[in-house]
Amino acid sequence: MSAEYTKLTAAELAAGLAAGDFSAAEVTAAHLAQIEATNDTLNSFLCTNDAALETARKIDERRAAGEQLAELAGVPLAVKDVLVTTDMPSTSGSKILAGYMSPFDATVVAKARRAGLVLLGKTNMDEFAMGSSNENSAYGSVKNPWQTDCVPGGSGGGSAAAVAAFQAPLALGSDTGGSIRQPAALTGSVGVKPTYGAVSRYGAIAMASSLDQIGPCARTVLDAGLLQDVIAGHDWHDATSLRHDWVSMAQAAREGAATGSLKGVKIGVVKELISESHTQTGVLQNFNAALELAAREGAEIVPITAKHFEYAVAAYYLIMPAEVSSNLARYDSVRFGMRVDAASGDTVADVMSKTRAAGFGSEVKRRIILGTYALSAGYYDAYYGTAQRVRTLVQRDFNEAFAQVDVLAAPTSNTTAWHLGERTADPMQNYLNDATTIPANLAGVPGISVPIGLAAEDNMPVGLQLMAPQYEDARLYKTGAAFERLIAARDGKMFWQRMPALQSVKAGA
Repeated sequence: MSAEYTKLTAAELAAGLAAGDFSAAEVTAAHLAQIEATNDTLNSFLCTNDAALETARKIDERRAAGEQLAELAGVPLAVKDVLVTTDMPSTSGSKILAGYMSPFDATVVAKARRAGLVLLGKTNMDEFAMGSSNENSAYGSVKNPWQTDCVPGGSGGGSAAAVAAFQAPLALGSDTGGSIRQPAALTGSVGVKPTYGAVSRYGAIAMASSLDQIGPCARTVLDAGLLQDVIAGHDWHDATSLRHDWVSMAQAAREGAATGSLKGVKIGVVKELISESHTQTGVLQNFNAALELAAREGAEIVPITAKHFEYAVAAYYLIMPAEVSSNLARYDSVRFGMRVDAASGDTVADVMSKTRAAGFGSEVKRRIILGTYALSAGYYDAYYGTAQRVRTLVQRDFNEAFAQVDVLAAPTSNTTAWHLGERTADPMQNYLNDATTIPANLAGVPGISVPIGLAAEDNMPVGLQLMAPQYEDARLYKTGAAFERLIAARDGKMFWQRMPALQSVKAGA
């Protein structure tokens, strides 16, 4: 077969593997070659899996023997380094965990292995998922495949860049305040934050436990749905895991793509998430054009006011650092992480202090200090307690909005990808990068980012964010796939087919 395996979607790879058109070993080899050819430029992978080819060959043997395999068996998968794995280091992008080998797999990783997905390697990320540009990794910045002097977004820029650069058809990410959706928007890929608790967090190195959510990254809505079908479901290891019978997200995506119809769908546009003074012109133009397409297909566009959304960023940056302060206390040179050698006369407290100073980066230290202050005696009620009350008000705003509309829409990011180093001097500017994505994490509702075009100013991708009520992930997939089809019909091709190829690796190369 002469087709480029790396240019096939996960759904196409799955169909071809099942039909015997090519082997999992050939597909895996092509993606590993693509990683080798492009990773020096992108820095999206921290390591590749030495066992990937052998795993693929075993899948081929099982298929040849007539064994009934899962739909995605033999399809390659990249894994964000926030998820622990037994056969590759798990560092969460931090020096303090350099070389750490986990004795167990994260639940989503274990599910992926059981489904026959081939793990390619671990993707780069902002340290402990703290950042929105992927410039905070202890192992260097990830580059955006569209323009390599730009950021890919964060914290999951490695997974998003890997998918956008054809290094992997699928990737796993984590989303605490937008870390799947925002990189998807900046790289022109698809990213989904499921309903909080829909996907197990067991084995995800914790940043902020009440906000973290694992989800899929892909080039199409259908591919993301196929992966979420694999990883979703109750897990007794995770106390926040939901007991719910999830319908097939892939089926919902197929239904949405079948017609591209949005007739009768009520789409709410939240004015608090769209500010002309803070939103790039090209982003607004693409967002409004997507809404116009939807309206022509019979969707009803409804203005929505969510008055407490303007406080979401402030509340998030009190709640999240407080949980960071608690979760990262375990990296103390005694229980987990590296240890700086003690000097003569050093106490345990001295070694702990030196270890954390050497092992944590500046952004992690900043958030630990913020969180510890917010939780301190005399400030707990004024800061953390107040932020939690605002969180409740944001949740109520969502409930009121969804009483009027089916989904909410906003730009995933108010800007396209910015240049490396452009915003590093101002932490506040970086914190505002997630202004449109944070509300969904505070409320636990699902969100998806779908690429809708290129900004005229810089020819960089723009993402449309859709949000739905809790448990209604399938509604997002159906609506997102409909938008994807409308954009493809307008442009004459699927958006991912416009992605720049840093390197083409053909079958048999």
